[in-house]
Amino acid sequence: MTGLLNYVSCGVLWLGLLVKAPDLLRHRRDPYLRAICAVLGLAGLCFFLGAPPTVGAVNRLGGVPNLAAPVTYVAITGYCAASQVLIVHWRGGPRVHRTARRWMLAYAVVVLGIAVTFALGDAPVERRTDLDTYYATTPYLAQMIVLYLLAHLITVTVTTVSSLRWARRVRGGLRAGLVLLGTGSLCGAGYSVAKLVAVGARWSGRDWSALSTTVSPAAAGLGALLTVVGVLVPLAVPRVGEWRRARRTYARLGPLERTLEDLLTRRTLRLPRPRFASPTTRLMWRQTSIHNALSHLDAYFDQDLYDRTRSGVLAATDDRERAEAAAWAAVITAAVRQEADPGRRLPPSDGTGRLLGRVPEPAVLARIADALAGTSPVPVAPAVPSGTTTAGTA
Repeated sequence: MTGLLNYVSCGVLWLGLLVKAPDLLRHRRDPYLRAICAVLGLAGLCFFLGAPPTVGAVNRLGGVPNLAAPVTYVAITGYCAASQVLIVHWRGGPRVHRTARRWMLAYAVVVLGIAVTFALGDAPVERRTDLDTYYATTPYLAQMIVLYLLAHLITVTVTTVSSLRWARRVRGGLRAGLVLLGTGSLCGAGYSVAKLVAVGARWSGRDWSALSTTVSPAAAGLGALLTVVGVLVPLAVPRVGEWRRARRTYARLGPLERTLEDLLTRRTLRLPRPRFASPTTRLMWRQTSIHNALSHLDAYFDQDLYDRTRSGVLAATDDRERAEAAAWAAVITAAVRQEADPGRRLPPSDGTGRLLGRVPEPAVLARIADALAGTSPVPVAPAVPSGTTTAGTA
């Protein structure tokens, strides 16, 4: 009677709602997002209301035995309506809004039917877990039970078929999400079918209430988990891919940052390292540190060395990107060496020959790091005559 499965399922669904809430706040007018959030919120509410402790609390506060039953059934019907609206927006078409309104009207009639049949029926004995089978032969209450179960079964059937059919036409994270959502809806169908079978058995004089009190909640809990994962997978897959690319780029930029390490430390050009940050944030931190160092080295960049290295590599490889990366690697290495020389001669202050106007973009930084790491070997540029500075040329 603890309702642990209900509360865990509710928590999972509302966690999914919490994840989607920022998107809903940014796009309040998006009917698709509104429908997804309604499905998650109402599904969680159904589990919360269906937990035996909650059932007892609602009955006690309302002062009516078994008042929690129609309240829970109305929440389930609202979930059904939100699910159908979601399917309608998935399918699209010229009559989306009209079709959505029709589904909402149909389920509003179901809600009205639940309220009327409960009011006409007589349920004096409180049943927190087996009301469906206990009152399966009671006039009006039996109709109420069958009404909400059929409405739920229709919804999960349509959701299952639509999700799995659409999944065959798409790929990637969206396909995985649709398959999970369709499977979750199929488990939800197990909830309705188990209860309907138990009710039917009660009509024939058999006691199969275990189907309603054990099998049905387990199927609903598994369906809730799969539904949440199915909704979140299409959102998570692109983000995971972005993080994977960020980690690769972060590691790839390591040789370039190590080349600039002494300068970054000595001149305190590096921002504090972020803790517990995402791969994207850490990549941005490393790129910022590199750009800070390159900006400091701007006055020491040798335009002539850049041009000679680029021309030599381009002639040898006919690869412009490789030639540009090799030229930057050469001038950065020379600039770092000169900037760290205690007896260096300060470069001219007029900016002649500087390269700051074309600081490398992130993609170029990665290729420069490859050149410095030796993964992209390049021909050695002609040596600078002894005694000639590698600072900007006049």
